[in-house]
Amino acid sequence: MTGDEQAAKSPALFSGVAPSTRSRFVRSLPKPQEVLIGAPGWALAMAISAWLALWLRGNEAAFHVRDVLLLYAFGGLLAWPFSLFAARFAAHERTAETRFSAFLLCLIAGTVGTTACLFAFDYRIFYAQWHAATGTRTWLFQFLFTSLAALYQFLVLGVRLYLPFGLTALVAASLWLARSETR
Repeated sequence: MTGDEQAAKSPALFSGVAPSTRSRFVRSLPKPQEVLIGAPGWALAMAISAWLALWLRGNEAAFHVRDVLLLYAFGGLLAWPFSLFAARFAAHERTAETRFSAFLLCLIAGTVGTTACLFAFDYRIFYAQWHAATGTRTWLFQFLFTSLAALYQFLVLGVRLYLPFGLTALVAASLWLARSETR
């Protein structure tokens, strides 16, 4: 069965979408084994990256290492399927260099973005005890600015934990994924 035939039999959710776009969407979806193997592997790589960065800086005893490693692992675990889909959708039937760039960009944005959001949720939960009653205008401003502050703090302090090992894992995964798309 070709991709267009498979897309034609897809659920009604995509009934208003052109067949070529629907086919591209369906082809971009990660296979279950890619998610079941790749997501835990990416999560492990991100946790190792955070641990190695803390260890190289001599900060592993000063922080809650277990919590930091879990944050980075869950960020990688949740980011993998969405990043894989986004990169495949963006680089559908493109050259190997374009596929590599798409995987590189989507894995960076997906992993950092997902981990930053998880950090912001945790940050928000901690500071919620001092916020106004839920649903008020003051609460909305507090929620918004607490979340933005957490995202900023993660981008300034948290991204450093992806270096040096995370960068190596990122390039290796992007190369592997870009080459596997040609088969």
